This record gives sequence, C-alpha cells and structure tokens, in this order.
Amino acid sequence: MIKAAHIVLYSKNPSADREFFRDVLKYPYVDAGHDWLIFKLPPAEVAVHPSDINGAQELFLMCEDVETFIAEMGAQGVACSQIQPERWGLITRLTLPGGGTLGVYEPRHPSPLNL
Repeated sequence: MIKAAHIVLYSKNPSADREFFRDVLKYPYVDAGHDWLIFKLPPAEVAVHPSDINGAQELFLMCEDVETFIAEMGAQGVACSQIQPERWGLITRLTLPGGGTLGVYEPRHPSPLNL
C-alpha cells in the first residue's frame, strides 16, 4: 500500500533551491549523498481538478496566515506577490532562487487535514 508521496521540483539552479528549502523554509532533510537533499514536508492533501490536458500538476504550500507568511519571507529578503483572493483561499507566489515559482496559500476550503 502507498505510505507517502515524493514530489520532484525541477530547477535550473537546484543547489540554490535546496538552500532555500533548508535555510529559509527550514524544512528538515536528509542528505542522500553528494548534497542531494530530500526534505520532509508538512502533511499534505491532494485534489483532482478538471483540465483539458492530462499530466499537469501544481504544487502549493499551505499556511495558516498568508499575511504573516509574506512578512516572514520579507524579513528574509524573499519577495512575494500581492495576495490574490480566490474562492478557495488567499494565495501569494514567491520566486525560488532557481527561477521557478511556488504558490503559498491560506486555505478557505474544508480540508481532510482537519479530520
């Protein structure tokens, strides 16, 4: 049976993005060798949305208070986008050091994490 999920982020600068997850987000990690860091993530949930294409996925991190998150990132020199209100939550995006973006949101929807 499935016991966990492993998420892969592709990056033009994986070392910088690994440092971001380690030093800025402070996620616990193991070194799988040669500075190949694998991070422990917070609990997760998965939703299946309708789409015209198959095989597209998106990763969002969830926070309790998006304004507090933005302030914490700003104190570390990480810029976040303006808060965008959606029916399902309040979202911001930050740019990782490698150039990719990462959505972070304060959910306003029911969550199985609360079960």
